[in-house]
Amino acid sequence: MTHVSTAPADRRLSQGEFIALMGMMFATIAFSIDSMLPALPQIAGALTPDAPNLAQLVLTSFVVGMGVGTLFTGPLSDAFGRRTIIFGGATLYVTGALLAYLAPSLELILAARVLQGLGAAGPRIASMAMVRDLYSGRQMARIVSFAMLVFMIFPAIAPLIGAGIIHLFGWRAIFLAFVLFSAISIGWLGLRQSETLPAARRRPMQVASLWAGLKEVLRHPQVFLSTITQILIFGVLFGTISSVQQVFDLTYGRGQGFPLWFAGIAVCSALPPLVNASLVVRLGMRPLIRTALLAQLAVSATAGVIFLSLGSDAPAMFWVFLIWTAGQFAATGFTIGNLNALALEPMGHLAGMTASVMGAVATLGGAVLGAIIGQFYNGTPVPLVLSVLVCAAIGFAIATRLPREGK
Repeated sequence: MTHVSTAPADRRLSQGEFIALMGMMFATIAFSIDSMLPALPQIAGALTPDAPNLAQLVLTSFVVGMGVGTLFTGPLSDAFGRRTIIFGGATLYVTGALLAYLAPSLELILAARVLQGLGAAGPRIASMAMVRDLYSGRQMARIVSFAMLVFMIFPAIAPLIGAGIIHLFGWRAIFLAFVLFSAISIGWLGLRQSETLPAARRRPMQVASLWAGLKEVLRHPQVFLSTITQILIFGVLFGTISSVQQVFDLTYGRGQGFPLWFAGIAVCSALPPLVNASLVVRLGMRPLIRTALLAQLAVSATAGVIFLSLGSDAPAMFWVFLIWTAGQFAATGFTIGNLNALALEPMGHLAGMTASVMGAVATLGGAVLGAIIGQFYNGTPVPLVLSVLVCAAIGFAIATRLPREGK
């Protein structure tokens, strides 16, 4: 499908700027999670020294809030427009960040992070609906792939930014960086991107209309299978993110250089979205999703055999874990964006509702699964690798049933 914009001609963004802006919206999530990774040891030492694994909840609490928020932001954006919901979500996000900065206990920080996640759902879901307003099918998948490139590159610098802030101002100052990041991204959208959902196409916030739309979304097999697959992928992603700092630091004694190692992983993971963007129009979303999950399954099986056969504490095993971790992040370049595009393809008339339901279920399910995986950490990477192996196997089995998509 060709580009069709509802924006006034004088406010229409070039495709390049639109992709960059959407990438910035997506990167809000990556920055809010990955920049906290270097702070986990300090948070654990300051607030929960007897149970250091609990510091991981600073990550998963944000994800839980985001998952709950995504359930509402889509229908709200269908009723009131995309920009309104993005601005409202940004207000909640900034409020949560400021409360977390001031919170004196872990419990209050976790509550503030939930609020921050609720707010982050606005830019996340409404921006995805914006993409669907203007593109569909494989062309949408191509646009999302380029936007995901920004999303994948940003984790390369987020831990470095976090480490720099910690060094200069302490770990609490990271929350103030979230305020600045939101001001830049929302200011850009406010000045440059006009509304993509005209009033004539909006759906009123009526119970009967919402219920009918929800039933249509939940009953569509393409949406259902895409969402279940995303739960497993997000579980793998969140579980890996929750555990990776501990594995680097406690298992292999490389915690001091963790931000640089993580940056290298993220940079390597930036290539798959580019490859996906060049292949998806020709090959389609489904074959790329299946291939990525099969590769993830094979790499995890190989790493699991190596760790169980040779032990995981030998210095050489660090490189096995490093390659395995890079593979997990690389796989998302071929899965998350394609699954979103595949699910939204037949649901253009309910883009906000579909993005909300899919995002809420996948994020909440993935957050719970990832939190469980993270708590399995026992001083070795074995529980993480085996958990990912199981998730990838189930995901691949489901992906084989995904319906063919249009061009």
